[in-house]
Amino acid sequence: MTRSRRTLILRILALTFVVGLSITLYLLRDQVRQLEGLGYTGIFLVSLLSSATLILPVPGVLFTSVMGAVFNPLWVALAAGSGAALGELSGYLAGFSGRGVVEKTEIHRKLEDWMHRYGEVTVLVLAFIPNPLFDVAGMIAGALKMKLWRFLLFCWLGKVGKMLLFAYGGMGIFHLFP
Repeated sequence: MTRSRRTLILRILALTFVVGLSITLYLLRDQVRQLEGLGYTGIFLVSLLSSATLILPVPGVLFTSVMGAVFNPLWVALAAGSGAALGELSGYLAGFSGRGVVEKTEIHRKLEDWMHRYGEVTVLVLAFIPNPLFDVAGMIAGALKMKLWRFLLFCWLGKVGKMLLFAYGGMGIFHLFP
């Protein structure tokens, strides 16, 4: 088997896995919420699973806000941010599987241009800002073959920063209204 054939098979398998995972998590979203009873491990798992979906909405940062009121917000942010960063591998793998996943819309062109210009800084900023574009950015990072460790590092930094805001924000809001 040639190298290009193996790469094609890996890409197809990665895309199939990511699409299947996204659909499964979307269908099981109510059961995902039950993981909160596991404390920080549950926070990590909910965040991992909610970030592993592509485009489909699954609970995420709102859960982090609530847990920030229940647990130590710093540890909530670290657990949620770490889970979210690892969950974003689904987008990266979808991009790695082939550029045809999200092709050439105007926003795709802009994000790809930002990735070419600013690389990891684009990942950091988009991971920090709550937005649906991060899935597309992850796919572009995979398609452009950004080094996986660099993608994960800058994604983690952005996700933990975002989760810090939501966890401490949740703690503040829920303490105002006991």
